[in-house]
Amino acid sequence: MKVLIELIVSFASTVGFGLVTNVPRRSLLPAGITGSLAWVAYYLVLQVDNGLILPNFTAAIVIGILGNISAVMFRVPVNMIYVPSLVSLVPGGILYLGMRSFTLGNEMRTGQYMFNALTIAIALAVGFVVAEVIFYRIKPILLRTLDKQKEN
Repeated sequence: MKVLIELIVSFASTVGFGLVTNVPRRSLLPAGITGSLAWVAYYLVLQVDNGLILPNFTAAIVIGILGNISAVMFRVPVNMIYVPSLVSLVPGGILYLGMRSFTLGNEMRTGQYMFNALTIAIALAVGFVVAEVIFYRIKPILLRTLDKQKEN
C-alpha cells in the first residue's frame, strides 16, 4: 500500500513540475510514468540499502533508460522527460540545510551536508551515464520494433 501511495504522489509531483517548467503536454504522461517508476525504484532500493549512492544510482538508471525510450516513442527531446523526472531526486533539502548551517557558522555540519549532496549528484550523474550506455545497445531494437508497428 505504501508503495502505491509513493507511486501516485511521485507521479503527481513529476507532472506538476513538468507543468511548472512548461514542458510540452505530450511529454507529461511519459515523464510522470518515468518519474514515478524511478521514485518507486529509489524507495524499494532504499528499503534494502539505506545509503545515499545505490538508491539514487538505481533511480537515475531507471530515468535514463525509460526517459530515452519515451523520448523516441513520443518524439520529444529527452530533456523534456529527464527534467521533471529528476525533481524528486535532486538533493535540494540537503543543500538548503548545508547552506543554513554554513550561515549559522557550523562548519562540521556544513561539510557533512555538502558531502552528501555531492555524493547524490555524482550517483545521479554516473547512473545517467550507465543508462546511456545501456540505451545505446537497446535503441536499434526499439527502432526496429517501432518501424514494424508502423507497417502494420
